[in-house]
Amino acid sequence: MASLRHALKSGHPGTLFAAFLYFDFCFAIWVLNGAMGPFLSQSFKLSPVQTGMMISIPTLAGALMRFPLGVLSQYIGRKNAAILEMSLIIVAMIYGALFVTTFTDVVAMGVLLGIAGASFGVALALAAGWFPPENKGLAMGIAGAGNAGVVMALLIAPPVAQHYGWHVVYGGAAIVMLIPLAVMVFMAKEPPDAEHQSLREHLACLVQADGWAFNLLYVVTFGGFIGLATFLPTFYFNEFGVTKVQAAQLTMLATVMGSAIRAIGGYAADRVGGIAALCVVLMAVIGTFLALSVSPPLILTTILFMLCFSALGAGNGALFQMVPLRWPANAAVASSMIGEIGALGGAILPNAMGFSKQYTGGFALGFLGYAAFTALVLGGLFIWQRKWTRSWVGPWGRARVAVFAE
Repeated sequence: MASLRHALKSGHPGTLFAAFLYFDFCFAIWVLNGAMGPFLSQSFKLSPVQTGMMISIPTLAGALMRFPLGVLSQYIGRKNAAILEMSLIIVAMIYGALFVTTFTDVVAMGVLLGIAGASFGVALALAAGWFPPENKGLAMGIAGAGNAGVVMALLIAPPVAQHYGWHVVYGGAAIVMLIPLAVMVFMAKEPPDAEHQSLREHLACLVQADGWAFNLLYVVTFGGFIGLATFLPTFYFNEFGVTKVQAAQLTMLATVMGSAIRAIGGYAADRVGGIAALCVVLMAVIGTFLALSVSPPLILTTILFMLCFSALGAGNGALFQMVPLRWPANAAVASSMIGEIGALGGAILPNAMGFSKQYTGGFALGFLGYAAFTALVLGGLFIWQRKWTRSWVGPWGRARVAVFAE
């Protein structure tokens, strides 16, 4: 406990809290359509494929917006980029409350929800910029635990939609977004770690092999997290016949585990190494997806999802313990790029599940496919880590005393 307090004091707690709150509220808004999936699909009489597409559009849009926002933050500052993004989100929510009346409007609203999904790289780099290398995993884990916003969305959006209509959810989101905006303005400070580099230097991570290795790892950990989190309300509603609110509550039980354990994953990666932590995580993900493919009963399914989300959340924290070690001068850009590709994985999963349900009658093929992909990535990690531990990171992914980028 003393070492944990010392780690937190090594940075700027006010900025860390602002970054967490910023990502938390943005994440909640990003997954609103997933949380309201049963309401929207029933309101517009959507097929399983249309439902999967509707749920995945915010994820896809947010993924595509992450990297540009990360680059912009290197020029206007991470704090300013966060303030700009939250201001745009408020405008988008007002549009949702007043102008969404058709399925085409829902699709457009999904694109606007993607603005909130762009927050990831900026939030993590804003928090970690104040912390020394040996404590960056903890800082990024705490900031990244803002993905607990999915729990907030699942807890609040379905009951509000049921009693007052789903338009009110968008309007209420516009109001509550003022909270993290105010905290960011008054509590956050721009980190001192910014280095003036050319656009070409900032974009270098796009063409480096390590960047794409990290991308594949994050497709599993975060792609699995966001893809399942947005799809599970519809999955529970269709597969087990529970009510729309109960479907959201069951999803919340699973997702809260992944959100809470993300910071623990980052802290553990600081101590034992991000590579070691990721190996354990990927094996756990493979096991749970294989078990879910046999369609277990409701209680066992929920327990398996809780275990799966715990592993995915820990993996997210462990992976981003290594990002500022690999790219110390432009962590915001690298985080945004990795977050972008990872979120694209989340957009694929609901569509894959929708196609699996519509054309095979069940979801087993989707679970088996993700388990197989995870196994391939685990094999890749064993290969990649040999080079990593010889160049920029210590044994099993622990921070070196002197950190450099290739």
